[in-house]
Amino acid sequence: MLTHKQRRTEKSLCFKQYYKWILCFSLTLYFLASFFVDHDQDQDQDQEDKYSPLRSNPLLTNPKPKLFASRAMFESKIHDHKLGFAPQRPNIRTDVFNNLKIYVYDLPSKFNKDWLANDRCSNHLFAAEVALHKALLSLDEEVGTKDPYEADFFFVPVYVSCNFSTINGFPAIGHARSLIDEAIKLISTQYPFWNRNNGSDHVFTATHDFGSCFHTMEDRAIADGVPHILRNSIVLQTFGVTYNHPCQEVENVVIPPYISPESLQKTQKNIPVNKERDIWVFFRGKMELHPKNISGRFYSKRVRTKIWRSYGGDRRFYLQRQRFAGYQSEIARSVFCLCPLGWAPWSPRLVESVALSCVPVIIADGIRLPFPSAVRWPDISLTVAERDVGKLGEILEHVAATNLSVIQRNLEDESVKRALVFNVPLREGDATWQVLEALSKKLNRSVRRSNSY
Repeated sequence: MLTHKQRRTEKSLCFKQYYKWILCFSLTLYFLASFFVDHDQDQDQDQEDKYSPLRSNPLLTNPKPKLFASRAMFESKIHDHKLGFAPQRPNIRTDVFNNLKIYVYDLPSKFNKDWLANDRCSNHLFAAEVALHKALLSLDEEVGTKDPYEADFFFVPVYVSCNFSTINGFPAIGHARSLIDEAIKLISTQYPFWNRNNGSDHVFTATHDFGSCFHTMEDRAIADGVPHILRNSIVLQTFGVTYNHPCQEVENVVIPPYISPESLQKTQKNIPVNKERDIWVFFRGKMELHPKNISGRFYSKRVRTKIWRSYGGDRRFYLQRQRFAGYQSEIARSVFCLCPLGWAPWSPRLVESVALSCVPVIIADGIRLPFPSAVRWPDISLTVAERDVGKLGEILEHVAATNLSVIQRNLEDESVKRALVFNVPLREGDATWQVLEALSKKLNRSVRRSNSY
């Protein structure tokens, strides 16, 4: 007969065996489930590889070169010190841009990456074409897409502003038209999307003097006009005026010139706290004593020359004609920053002035400014007619005595500063964000949307 202690020991052993059996059974179920899930996923992937339009598509005219854009492929190629950036992707709600989807073509490197051998390509005032490309590659799958068949817009990354002259160092854009023409021929023969609507849902950049006319001199730009092959597309360009002009006879969005966010951050970091602005009116840049150049054209429509002649000896005006690497620190010390036209109406000083809280004084008749829905330009800047440059002193004195403090307070709005700067990856509300916002209002050009109705 078993004692009470023996019965308890036997019962304990039975429970242990029972728990071991339960554990073994659970582990067996787990491994079996894992096997079937993995096997099903492998089969699904095989089916996707077999039927995916990116791998085998009867609509491709010539599928052999395999030029379908792959953001992952492009990024793996360009993650170096020339075009590298941290692979962070901002999360964007799908409804922010009306569920917009944008696809970035993966073009051969001669259209973009090769130009980055010169470091200036990523940092000069025309570099928005590079920054936009990088920022669009940083988009998450809520806005960016690897599948062109679900795209509303197609971004064509061609850098045309990085061919710097060996004579004067300025960007030479004589090659721009042929390079863009070559890119369009490539995508229209290797992809079906351009030919569906003659490129009306394709997006290009033109970040130099007269935008999509691709010339630095206005008379030549007007004579050449927008290339016919581009006239049905969308162009993101720094040039814009409020009157009819041949260089905006294309669907366009005015964007700001590029200013490095790193340079602005460095300048802001070095500004002493609570330091008063000790420069009343500031301008540093080209001010020719004799504005008529060898071509017979008048630089800045003589405006800068008139500023120099009228106020060069005025102690209220700090005017400098020589280059200075740290001139952003001078902007940060100034109350008013003059932003006169050059060859074209727009100027990088617009962005620098706003970013560093110096009141921009815009002297460029009829200029169309970037992102007016995000930047209320009348609240943060002054506009002076070109004919009134001789009255500039008294105009600014009047503003200083009346509403200067209101303008300065408006300039402190961080959302306004952010809207004019291109970041990589993009930040909520920044310049790339504003571009996406503008494109979301042009979804009537999307073939995908028209086919879904």
